[in-house]
Amino acid sequence: MSTLSRSRATLSPATSERSTLPMGATADAGSQEFTPLEPTREQLLAHFFERFKFYTSLCLGTSAILAVFAFLFLIPFVVEPAIQTILAEFAPEAGICSVSDHVYAETLTNCTWASCREGCTTMPTRCHKIRVNLARKPFVGNETLPIEWDEIDLKFLINPEGCGYPPKVNCSVFAIEYAGRKAPKIFPCFYSMTRPELVVARYSWESTIRGLILALVLPTTVFVFSLSVLAYWHCHCCDRACNRRVHAESFTSKEE
Repeated sequence: MSTLSRSRATLSPATSERSTLPMGATADAGSQEFTPLEPTREQLLAHFFERFKFYTSLCLGTSAILAVFAFLFLIPFVVEPAIQTILAEFAPEAGICSVSDHVYAETLTNCTWASCREGCTTMPTRCHKIRVNLARKPFVGNETLPIEWDEIDLKFLINPEGCGYPPKVNCSVFAIEYAGRKAPKIFPCFYSMTRPELVVARYSWESTIRGLILALVLPTTVFVFSLSVLAYWHCHCCDRACNRRVHAESFTSKEE
């Protein structure tokens, strides 16, 4: 029985190797009269679509995973600082500040706080501590040194977080710019209306909102789009739900 089945298998060629000879005619597989059937255009398109679907699904799955990790990474570095900045409610116009004290300290014990930190995840071993006097008046540019200050000896930070990363944040340049020998006696500064002790050198409402929107929208959009396409292609429940109307229209109604 096994010999008979084997002989039948050898007698019937594969679909892709069937001969175009008339019925009853014979020819060797290596002869010129034996021409294998080429795949049709529909078969080529189906094969191409299957390969395209596989590699695209692989890319979309990778993108969805990276979007989740990117969102988790952006929460402590962008989202949370932006929310804290919005809640601080900085004055729309810069006030007038003047340095009242500048201390350069070393070791962790002396750097319990710093006006500038290069890196937001570690405590500095060398730091600049700058304190300023504040006058809550709009800074125009030609003011003289105020006689009376609204607040004195406030901690002066480079930005609402008090930290950043090079090259955007350079603490040595920041200290020279505001507390060096050639630093101006008065300069613009931004103060918080909900936290009176918070005074910063750099603040932008537009940049804060832009960074928050990008950090929330981009990873979410990539994740939702990738997951939607993957679910449409590979989830049979979604396929039936999307094509339910098509299947329903294929049947004739009782009235017809």
